[in-house]
Amino acid sequence: MSQSVSFASYRAALSTPAARLPVLAALLGRLPVAMVGLALMLYVRQATGSFAAAGLVSASALTGAAIGSVVQGRLVDRFGPTRPLLIAAALLALFTTMGVTAVEAGAPVWLLMPIALALGVSQPSVSSSSRSLWSRLLPPGPARQAAYSYEAISMEVFFILGPAIAGLLMALPWAGTGVVIGAGSMVIGAVGFALTPAVRAWRRNTEPRGGTGLFGVLNPGMRTVALAAFGFGVTIGFVEIAVPAAVTAAGHPSSVGGMLLSLWSVSSVVAGVLYGLRPVPRPMYLRLPVLLGAFSLLILLLVWQTSLAGLAIALLVVGTLITPQATAHSLAVDEVAPAGSSTEAFGWVITSVTLGLAAGQSVSGQLIELSGPPLAFAAATVAGLLLAGGVWLRRRTVRDALPSVSAADCAVPAEVAVSR
Repeated sequence: MSQSVSFASYRAALSTPAARLPVLAALLGRLPVAMVGLALMLYVRQATGSFAAAGLVSASALTGAAIGSVVQGRLVDRFGPTRPLLIAAALLALFTTMGVTAVEAGAPVWLLMPIALALGVSQPSVSSSSRSLWSRLLPPGPARQAAYSYEAISMEVFFILGPAIAGLLMALPWAGTGVVIGAGSMVIGAVGFALTPAVRAWRRNTEPRGGTGLFGVLNPGMRTVALAAFGFGVTIGFVEIAVPAAVTAAGHPSSVGGMLLSLWSVSSVVAGVLYGLRPVPRPMYLRLPVLLGAFSLLILLLVWQTSLAGLAIALLVVGTLITPQATAHSLAVDEVAPAGSSTEAFGWVITSVTLGLAAGQSVSGQLIELSGPPLAFAAATVAGLLLAGGVWLRRRTVRDALPSVSAADCAVPAEVAVSR
């Protein structure tokens, strides 16, 4: 699981005939992943005139998305992706319609919050399903690892494009355009993905799961991976709030901060591809804490930057360790997740990152109000190092994990094999 990959591995993965339609549909379904939340916040802010109300509604949607990724992941592992994704897509269309209607009618925040929560829960779990599909299309080895790297890299691209598209759509006459287009893209992409031959060939899992109960999938190794993902989210959350604040403090529009943040995603994508060619450290149980710790230390570069040029250069450097971490989390799931639960396990990774983002953003905002952006950047380093230390102390749980890829996960369905 800790092999390096080559450019030929990426080509082999993405040229797999059975993967072409799911890959294209997943692109559409995941494009708005960083767009819907921001578009909803801007929409509510425009309608209510209150950032406080917009923040509560946005936080509700974020919480719903964190819950939904785990719930849908468990359903996908049990029944296959087709039915859960189609149901989620229908519910997302319903709750988006309800949300837009409520905002236009001037509904109070206490009513908007549960609708936003339901909207978040119903966002189709295309990312987890797409990631798990590769274990059915490709055998263990460099090509599958390249596929997982592609998943992480594509998510970074979407995190660049999503906020930018949401901002552009806000310039249109109706402020709710971004919410409707984002949700519509999710619905169309999820339905298209769910109905592709490779996904429909995914049979329901009748094998015993490796974990039972609400948190059964979170065995010791998975808890360590989730902790690493949480630390990843926390550090990014600190920076995502502190950078726009630093830009504003320097006398520039806060929108420039969003443009600067896109820089670290650009360097992340490039570095992610190169890192996959020769990952260091190679053992996964060392890679998780080392990458989080190194990323946290690099954030210190932002503390002393007072100019836009300095912030831009520092963000390019810091961003080099974003995609390597995301890829490591994805690869680690295959090593430590209970058999037959890879989709739910990856859902927990997404949930951990989401909760970390929420925690980092909320604390960062408080520290900026107290002392300014440099304190928030420094706190990001401290928090990241502490969490990396926790991952380091738990490294044996990943090292001692046995491969947990079930026969159902590795088998290539007959329908897919024919298409290959």
